[in-house]
Amino acid sequence: MAALKVLIAIVAFLVIMRIGIAVLRGLAQPPPEPPPAGELRKVKISYRCAICGAEVRMTTAPEEDPEPPRHCQQEMDLVTPIE
Repeated sequence: MAALKVLIAIVAFLVIMRIGIAVLRGLAQPPPEPPPAGELRKVKISYRCAICGAEVRMTTAPEEDPEPPRHCQQEMDLVTPIE
C-alpha cells in the first residue's frame, strides 16, 4: 500500500514538473514581430454613432490604432477600449 502511494506521488510530481517547465518555456519566448506595414492586423474594436446609434465592430485594420469610421458625417464614438 505504501509503495502505491509513493508511485502515485512520483507520477504526480513528474506531471506537475512537466507542466511547470512548459509554462516557464512559454513565458520565456519573446513576443512575435509585428506584421509588415500595409498588412492587416487583427483588432477587436466597437464603435457607435452618436446621432443614429448604429454600431460597427472592426475586426481587421491596417494599424493597431485605426482611425474611427465616419457615419452620419461624423466620427463614431469608441465603445470598447483598444487593447
